[in-house]
Amino acid sequence: MVEERMGDCWSYTKDQFDNLEKHTQWGIEFVEKYTKFVKERSEIEINYAKQIRNLSKKYQPKKNSREEEESKYTFCRSFLLTLNELNDYAGQHEVIAENLTSQIITDLTRYLQELKTERKSHFHDGRKAQQHIESSWKQLESCKRRFERDCKEADRAQQYFEKMDADINVTKADVEKARQQAQMRHQMAADSKGDYSSYLQKFNQEQNDHYYTIIPNIFQKLQDMEEKRIERIGVCMKTFADVDRQVLPIVGKCLDGMTKAAESIEPKTDSKQVVESYKSGFEPPGDVEFEDYGQAMKRTVSETSLSNSREVKEKPTGKSKGKLWPFIKNKNKGSGPEDFSHLPPEQRRKKLQGKLDELNKDIQKEMDQRDALTKMKDVYVKNPQMGDPASVDPRLSEIAQNIEKLQYEVQKFEGWLAEVEEKMPSKSDTHRRSGIYETQNNTTVSNNCAQDRERPPSSPDGSYTEEQNSETQVKATTMPVPNPNPTSTTPDFDDEFDDEETLPTIGTCKALYPFEGHNEGTIALAEGELLYIIEEDKGDGWTRVRRNEDEEGYVPTSYIEVFLETNAKGAMTYI
Repeated sequence: MVEERMGDCWSYTKDQFDNLEKHTQWGIEFVEKYTKFVKERSEIEINYAKQIRNLSKKYQPKKNSREEEESKYTFCRSFLLTLNELNDYAGQHEVIAENLTSQIITDLTRYLQELKTERKSHFHDGRKAQQHIESSWKQLESCKRRFERDCKEADRAQQYFEKMDADINVTKADVEKARQQAQMRHQMAADSKGDYSSYLQKFNQEQNDHYYTIIPNIFQKLQDMEEKRIERIGVCMKTFADVDRQVLPIVGKCLDGMTKAAESIEPKTDSKQVVESYKSGFEPPGDVEFEDYGQAMKRTVSETSLSNSREVKEKPTGKSKGKLWPFIKNKNKGSGPEDFSHLPPEQRRKKLQGKLDELNKDIQKEMDQRDALTKMKDVYVKNPQMGDPASVDPRLSEIAQNIEKLQYEVQKFEGWLAEVEEKMPSKSDTHRRSGIYETQNNTTVSNNCAQDRERPPSSPDGSYTEEQNSETQVKATTMPVPNPNPTSTTPDFDDEFDDEETLPTIGTCKALYPFEGHNEGTIALAEGELLYIIEEDKGDGWTRVRRNEDEEGYVPTSYIEVFLETNAKGAMTYI
């Protein structure tokens, strides 16, 4: 039965006790090595997740930056969604690291301590059993040697007795003494024999128990321990794969999100957004008039050519920068003037409308707070024990002041918005321009084409219109006789120019006639002088020029010969 129970037992290796000890120690070292391997894999996942998160954070749009403004484009939004999905993707690698730690590393670390303790216990029992059987063997050997010695002593005593008994010269007393000594030795030998036989039987039983029960049981426990260790390693290796597999659905969703974000890109929508963002609101220039050189070239100085055109022009109100903005390049890092006059009409209108929306929201918030405090005050009035009604008054007064300030701001921005919407070109303006050109072309009988060009374009009622745009390039070949007193007819200009912004050069010009330029905003000319053009004629007969960094102003367009640069940095673009 014992042999059958020991079928697969390690007891067959009972003579290899030391080898089994080495093998089980190697098994423990293998568990330690695998645990270290999983730790290093977990660290890789953590570091990878950290690097992915940092990468996602690095390319996130910064607040109050151009990148944030660019988020209105579908491809920018798609990239932002991709970064967010990538951040979630990094989170799944953190989950992998956490699960490797909790489900494998922590478990194996605890198991290793249990395994070492169990192994130590089994081998301690094995050594103890081995020492016991070796001690019993020594005692058996001792009994055997004592029995052997007593037998020899008995034989010698018996031989001595027989010799004494045969010797006639020996007294009976000596013979009796020898006989008694022989009997004693025989008794001692018999006792030793009994002890030896008894201990031999005991040793054989202990040896049988040792090799067939004790040691097999110890080896069986070691075998079970080793098989559990191997099984535990197998479970951990399976978990190692499952930890990755568990996050695959979420990783797949992250990747699907990236794909969906990429598919959401709409080139045509982005293209329209570009148009919407940079739509200037400028009206393209009208047709260039035909200059009939077959008519008389002599021009007469009349009150209708230059002076009247100046009188017709309405004096600008305030310090409007409408004349400057088409070519201004804002060098300030701030947001520009409060009225957004540095922007083209369409963009300015959008900015003003956005500001009005913000102000109205702020007013609504203040009004909501005022209503809430008013209700609270009413409650205090009806129930004085709940609070002092007068305690609410300071806050109500502050809110009233805030609302008043905000309403003032709203009025201010509404005025600017009305101004820009009034000046923005419309279809009716385009038809009106066409009518003006037809009228001018039909008046060549009384006034030649050059004189027509001297007049600033005007609306049917004679008022000045800023909707008229400049010619793309003008080169005057024949010029009229300049007004002998141009200072009396020069128009009023803005009180001051924008000192913070320098307009780019868009061409050059040559003075054909001298011009005194006494009025504010004008600049004097010397005949033949070369200057830089920084703003074209807007249709009012004046061109803005620069002599040097500190000296610039307006001069009559009819007094100069203009050479525009077609690729000038500040050239007007119609979107």
